[in-house]
Amino acid sequence: MTDTNIVSIARLADHVGQEVTLRGWLYNKRSSGKLHFLEVRDGSGVVQAVVFKGDVSPELFLAADHLQQETSLEVVGTVKEHGKIKGQYELQAKDVKILGAPSREYPISPKEHGTDFLMDNRHLWLRSKRQHAIVRVRHAIIKAVRDFFDQNDFTLVDAPIFTPNACEGTSNLFQTDYHGDPAYLTQSGQLYMEAAAAAFGKVYCFGPTFRAEKSKTRRHLAEFWMVEPEVAFMNLEEDMQLAENFLSFVVQRVLETRRPELAILERDTKMLENVKAPFPRITYHQAIEILQQNGHPEAKVGDDFGGDEETVISNKFDRPVIVHRYPMDLKAFYFAKDASDPSLALNMDVLAPEGYGEIVGGGQREDDLARLEGAIDHHKLPREAFEWYLDLRRYGTFPHAGFGLGIERTVSWICGLPHVRETIPFPRMLNRLAP
Repeated sequence: MTDTNIVSIARLADHVGQEVTLRGWLYNKRSSGKLHFLEVRDGSGVVQAVVFKGDVSPELFLAADHLQQETSLEVVGTVKEHGKIKGQYELQAKDVKILGAPSREYPISPKEHGTDFLMDNRHLWLRSKRQHAIVRVRHAIIKAVRDFFDQNDFTLVDAPIFTPNACEGTSNLFQTDYHGDPAYLTQSGQLYMEAAAAAFGKVYCFGPTFRAEKSKTRRHLAEFWMVEPEVAFMNLEEDMQLAENFLSFVVQRVLETRRPELAILERDTKMLENVKAPFPRITYHQAIEILQQNGHPEAKVGDDFGGDEETVISNKFDRPVIVHRYPMDLKAFYFAKDASDPSLALNMDVLAPEGYGEIVGGGQREDDLARLEGAIDHHKLPREAFEWYLDLRRYGTFPHAGFGLGIERTVSWICGLPHVRETIPFPRMLNRLAP
């Protein structure tokens, strides 16, 4: 092999007419007489390497015809513009070196495979164009999330994974032993962000969270990633503004940077183009009326919304809709009450269009010590586990609000995926702990 500069497929446009070295894996191949067309992927993209019989030795030309899928290769060749597709490039190969030949036939072929088979081979399935596109969109979403908060003067504060108490009770948490004491894998970093907001004003945490729900729906994972901002001296109205500005920023950033990936996924982006603040807002009671008028006459005040109900509500709008002020009985102990109607919580949910349901949930927190103590007692939560949380009201209490956004549901929505299992590289579900 030569000492030609090693480049990535994503950077081939900078090397037109130059001889380069490319390292990657054989994704596909086809032959036509004196030509072999090798599709090579390197993680940054896929390029066609053209092996012409007259440019290489007879031994190399023969070997190229017998390469197996996923053989790792080093290809030397000249970068040329694709003759028919503007903006695409190919490699006129002069040498091909096998770095690693598969020891057996690659199990994932172009034919149809069942979901269980693909999930069992998730570590290999990630190499496909579709899964590659999804993970790249996920990356863009996560970068946009961090950029939004960093550009708006938020401080990242990491919340613990092991917690001594739960935000909303322990019925759906994974319990573990922590040196002889019970501990739980976190379901939310919110309570810790409330403490951090008292120290830094505007904060967010971003990390894995866990739910032990025995659910097999297309929207639930046992392990998922969540971003949770919390802001001191913020009320519900300002919280809704933050959520809509945040979501608008993330979606528009993905449209700016990942259109090729969305095209691979055959995602119709028309509805995504509409995701710009402000969003329509309706009260919980108005949402009940929408349900009653659209095929759910049995809907009544006091009912919570599942996936079907969220879909009916969101279908009335061309962009995400914010539903606010649910009954207190449906919400966690830490929500503040609406002063004009104490039966209602100062909360809000953002429902994505096209049937993707709730992607943001949050609201204003109870900042009165006595009322918060009463709420903990009302929900029959262990008082001693929340003493540190009550300290936030004992020492300079302040109005504050925030929300949580699940990354996987957001990826599912933006990519147009029917199930969250494809939104994370290695999903953990009710009956899946491997690979």
